[in-house]
Amino acid sequence: MARLTSDFWVSAYLRQAAFDGLVAVLRRRGAREAGAIFVKLDRLDGTAALYAPAPQALAEEDGERRFQLLLDSDPLAIEDRVARELRFDSDLWLVEIENRTGDPRLALVSG
Repeated sequence: MARLTSDFWVSAYLRQAAFDGLVAVLRRRGAREAGAIFVKLDRLDGTAALYAPAPQALAEEDGERRFQLLLDSDPLAIEDRVARELRFDSDLWLVEIENRTGDPRLALVSG
């Protein structure tokens, strides 16, 4: 199965969040075709989580992008981690979603 480009996936994710009544914004545009996508979840209670692409072996068993929890902490620690990731990969995408229920609306790897 063909993989969706990063820009197409992010666009669909943002539209679905808006349709579901959630606030989601694109904070950083990465490489159009294959930039890694990171998602910051703000629970609006002073806590946040950062999701990163799952390892390639687990990421697309059925063609769907999969994510793994990278960090669950306070928003400042999340921002520090994002800054470190950007130094490593300047082509990454960063999407931020607000959801009080803590649901990032992502396909997650188990374990």
